[in-house]
Amino acid sequence: MITSKFKIATFSMALAIGSMTFQSCDSLTKTQKGAGIGAAAGGVLGAIIGKKAGNTAVGAIIGGAVGGTAGGFIGKRMDKQAAEIQNAIPNAEVVREGEGIIVKFDSGILFDFDSANLKAQAKDNVKSLAGSLNEYPNTEIRIIGHTDNKGTETYNMGLSERRAAAVKAYAVSQGVPASRLTTVGKGFSEPIADNSTDAGRAANRRVEVVITANEQLKKEAASQAGG
Repeated sequence: MITSKFKIATFSMALAIGSMTFQSCDSLTKTQKGAGIGAAAGGVLGAIIGKKAGNTAVGAIIGGAVGGTAGGFIGKRMDKQAAEIQNAIPNAEVVREGEGIIVKFDSGILFDFDSANLKAQAKDNVKSLAGSLNEYPNTEIRIIGHTDNKGTETYNMGLSERRAAAVKAYAVSQGVPASRLTTVGKGFSEPIADNSTDAGRAANRRVEVVITANEQLKKEAASQAGG
């Protein structure tokens, strides 16, 4: 669900881009979105991503955005990296918007039922992702674990934390500096689908990896923009 702050930002953005009323969002490139959103990015980005990712993932991208020409520079970097990740990990969903990337894995791809131990194929997936993270070092990565609503809140929170930590640990073993990686478990607090159905619960059992620019890349972007 988009928060009230996102809704306010959406309204502000609508006022700011009245001249673009007849241009559909689909006609804008991802980089143009990154360059043109500016201060009202939150609401529009939240609306674009919609139910593809939880609020924590969306908030990480919004919170790290710089906007303007510098944001467009970062967006181009993210366009390239996102395309490479999708080619390397075809069974992951890559959400590319604004100045960030969200790589979403269904928990079933990564873990057995009620387990926080990575499957063999999951290790291949995380290894491929780690390769991309190492190739693009000027980014920060947040790993977010989610569950469905079966079981207690306390148990699911712990499971989501352990699964996020397992992804981080394997990424570190593949050479990604631990200082670039943070983890958080959200339990079943951020569903992206209806928990009353089997399909919805399956969609909610996921791990999201959010990639955003670090301070060095932001400075480089500002320099390129002449800031």
